Amino acid sequence: MSEENETQNENGQAASFGLQRTYVKDLSVELPNAPAIFLEQKGPTVEVSIQVGGQQLAESVYESVVTATVTTRIDDKVLYLIELSQAGIFEASNIPAEQMDPLLGIVCPTMLYPYLRANVADAITRTSLPPLHLNEMNFQALYEQRQAQQSGQEPAGNDSGLILPPGARN
Repeated sequence: MSEENETQNENGQAASFGLQRTYVKDLSVELPNAPAIFLEQKGPTVEVSIQVGGQQLAESVYESVVTATVTTRIDDKVLYLIELSQAGIFEASNIPAEQMDPLLGIVCPTMLYPYLRANVADAITRTSLPPLHLNEMNFQALYEQRQAQQSGQEPAGNDSGLILPPGARN
């Protein structure tokens, strides 16, 4: 699996960027109150949090990780708790240094998120519960929010750096 784009940078060198591999780095599914929770008649509330991280693996090789934590409750009892870290290995060479942070903080997570959404829905389905389809995520807005918080331009309303998709809380 390789999606690669190549352009020229300001020095005339061929800049390239590509997704080399995606994988589930970590997956945890918990149903702490099963089977009694299945007898509840009320609808659940859902909380979703998203984190973005990554690291440089080699000179032009990077790992990007998007982690979703989904907690579903009926009243004060947890129906299920899922934490999934979707990771990808990206090749990025001859990219100007000032473009690397947005590339790793916006583009890479945007490419990984559809895999994460599908894997979360699949994991929930395997519990015999209906799947939860996570909302689309604007990683550029999340990146800009973190940048503003780091520069002190905006009060840190969300200390954890997490963002909730619209409608994630009921």
